[in-house]
Amino acid sequence: MWSVWERITDEHVAKVVAGDLSYADMHLTRSRCFLEELGAEMDAGDIVGFEARRRELLRRSWRLFDDVLPCLDWLTAAGVQLAAVTNASGGHQRAKLADLGLARFFDHVAIAGEMGTAKPDPVMFHTVCLTMGCDPSEAAHVGDKLDTDAIGARDAGLGGVWLNRRAVSEDVPTGVHEIDSLVDLPELLICEFASVGVPVQR
Repeated sequence: MWSVWERITDEHVAKVVAGDLSYADMHLTRSRCFLEELGAEMDAGDIVGFEARRRELLRRSWRLFDDVLPCLDWLTAAGVQLAAVTNASGGHQRAKLADLGLARFFDHVAIAGEMGTAKPDPVMFHTVCLTMGCDPSEAAHVGDKLDTDAIGARDAGLGGVWLNRRAVSEDVPTGVHEIDSLVDLPELLICEFASVGVPVQR
């Protein structure tokens, strides 16, 4: 079901970015489409209840991987600027960063729906780089989606880093770096990007 959810989410985020759907309406519309695709017949009230339960369960289940804080501490100590770049809604992403105690690490938070563009559009990456005061060639983007994050960043002129925690078997194209843990990120940055002193997007 996860692949279905991700596909429907991507379709609805694209509508939000295009201005055809508000984020407030997107959540319910996405859940309705998802349930319909699974063959579940639910009325409007049931869908509202489903979405409310989904969001509450999601918020209660947020946990940090063990490698997150050590990596962010290292990046901060090294003087690396950090931006959170997301296709998720602004309220959702800011709440997650705050609840997990991560907001203090980020110099900038870029929200697709607020910018009118979304990953992997180069405009999103370039706009963040402009805000951070760097050239795309001086930045690296780390994300858990090969196409949207790593390849999208590479195609926009940034360093593309795919965080492949689940050890998914994929052909990794030239110009994209693959790691399975953030433990490996500092060494990658030092070996591959130290000469440009990159601000890192995540």
